[in-house]
Amino acid sequence: MSQIDLQWFSAEDEGKTEQPSEYKLRKARDEEGRVPKSQELNGSIILLFIVFMIILMGPWIERKMKELLIFYFNNIISSRIDDKRFAVVFFQYFIILTIPFCIVGSIIGIVSNLIQNKGFIYTTKLIMPKFDKLIPNIGKYLKRTMFSFEGAFNVVKSLLKVSVIAFSAYLLIRYNMKYLLEMIHTGGPELALHFVGKVAAQIMIVSTMFLLLIGVADYLVQKRQFIEEMKMTKQEVKEEFKEMDGDPEVKNRLEAAQRELLQQNMPKAVREADVLITNPTHFAVALQWQKEAPQVTAKGEDMTALNMRRIAKEADVPIVENRSLARGLYTDTKLGDIIPEAYYKVVSIVYAQIGYMEKKKRNS
Repeated sequence: MSQIDLQWFSAEDEGKTEQPSEYKLRKARDEEGRVPKSQELNGSIILLFIVFMIILMGPWIERKMKELLIFYFNNIISSRIDDKRFAVVFFQYFIILTIPFCIVGSIIGIVSNLIQNKGFIYTTKLIMPKFDKLIPNIGKYLKRTMFSFEGAFNVVKSLLKVSVIAFSAYLLIRYNMKYLLEMIHTGGPELALHFVGKVAAQIMIVSTMFLLLIGVADYLVQKRQFIEEMKMTKQEVKEEFKEMDGDPEVKNRLEAAQRELLQQNMPKAVREADVLITNPTHFAVALQWQKEAPQVTAKGEDMTALNMRRIAKEADVPIVENRSLARGLYTDTKLGDIIPEAYYKVVSIVYAQIGYMEKKKRNS
């Protein structure tokens, strides 16, 4: 019988040899709600907090259970078995005992999901009906569940969970059995029940810590599988570059980020500018020569323009008042733009007024 190579089912078999880009990962998260996530890790974290709550709240739980039993024993003889009070009191105690665990479990589950998802994900794609799923692809299902690393890992994971929890419980019960039998004969049933609770707490702690390790391992495997599924072919990489290069939204975002960065550096840009052109107080545009033409390195209106004038004066940057030029440059250019050709002539006159070329020759 020939052996099955698990590498047959890797992404490389489909020509996907390139690591997924940040753009593709972000698109998968924001538009499709797809992120590497482990339900095993979520469940083990919730269980860990629940177990510690049970241990810390043990005396309170015991007291409430005693109150319930005392109520039943005090009223069972004098009341009918179908008395509605018994059901009402039972559900009252049931709600009181379970509400804290439900609240904590829900909060921890939400926080755990937020951490794995890296924040909230708003998408309706996950709840949209998929009619192609009505007819299952048996071959693809068997390939994923039986002849893949993920399938093998799930089998090993399940066997490990059952084996380790059962074995640890067996060892702890066997070790403490003689002490339990002694307590039943010498300490009475109440002390024996306390001891049983202690052993049960030990079993829960050991099991939960092991399940947490399994959850971490499962998350790493899920992340590996997710990256494997998101890998791209060389053609997909090329198409994505073309898409991003021609996508107006991406371009606008990049330009907006660049303008924001330049605006944040406005004081420095004004101090390093060749000239500040003003309107005189409504608009201000800072220019700095870049290779063959001036570039707009800062601009502002009203209070920002006044602030730019103040910075320019402190830094001894020439200030030229030209109402039409200042308004035109402010309207027709963005931060980081080289000035349009229509302004070359008038800007060259401004540079001549401040003696820029002579200064440049003297400094060179």
